[in-house]
Amino acid sequence: MPVVIKPHTNTINYPIAQEDFNLAQTLDCGQCFRWNSQTDGSYLGVVGHHLLQIWQLPDHLVFCGEDADFLEHTLPRYLGLDEDYPSIRALLSRDPVLQKAISYAPGIRILRQDSWEALCSFIISQNNNIKRIKGIIDRMCRQFGEPIQEGKAYTFPTPQRLAQTTLEELAGLRSGFRAKYILDAAEKISTGQVDLESLGSLPLQQAREELMKIKGVGKKVADCALLYGLGRMECCPTDVWMGRVFAQLYPQGLPDFALPYSGIAQQYLFHYSRTCPNAVSRD
Repeated sequence: MPVVIKPHTNTINYPIAQEDFNLAQTLDCGQCFRWNSQTDGSYLGVVGHHLLQIWQLPDHLVFCGEDADFLEHTLPRYLGLDEDYPSIRALLSRDPVLQKAISYAPGIRILRQDSWEALCSFIISQNNNIKRIKGIIDRMCRQFGEPIQEGKAYTFPTPQRLAQTTLEELAGLRSGFRAKYILDAAEKISTGQVDLESLGSLPLQQAREELMKIKGVGKKVADCALLYGLGRMECCPTDVWMGRVFAQLYPQGLPDFALPYSGIAQQYLFHYSRTCPNAVSRD
């Protein structure tokens, strides 16, 4: 099993079956942008100040990185492996459509990403595709982040660092109209005008309204930041595609029992509807 990041990294095995966690579906479902598949089947990515490599085998994951404590304690939480997904899946499967979506890809989990990285990433994601989003973020990290392992990777730049940039520098990342939104977000977060960490405990509508003080942040981007960066599982990001899915399948909204996990439900439905569009129905 070749190691891309360094020959003397720490390696930890994490027991988990593929039907309970699917690495590819979780990292490729559009919720994150700093992981890339490798030719050996692994995924290489950055979390915080850590360059990491993960393989999935039938009954366990293999984590590789320099910091053994991070691999053992922090990475599983980042991947959502400490959450009781079997119970969540059982609850959501009381609805027949959700049951089909979950059975199709039961291994998807919501990551616990850094709140600033999630917010900035989803600002960049507007009217964009995953390849271009990854390209903009990669250029941003290389230009404004800190090097990891002698420049093999770079950290996500802090809001304080990006607040020191100019619109011209951000436009040079080929971020287009999003440059002014990135700069405004960096300025408001770095000065405390918007306190990201407080949004995890505010009433949901109030948390949304705080994020929507940032230029270019509407309800969908706010919900993405709250779900993927602050663990607000009740948030249900709804783009045009998911709006059509909900209009067809849930014109009155998700069933009440699913509401505390609306974000997880939409992730199953999003993956199912995009990859099996003809299968999504109440028939």
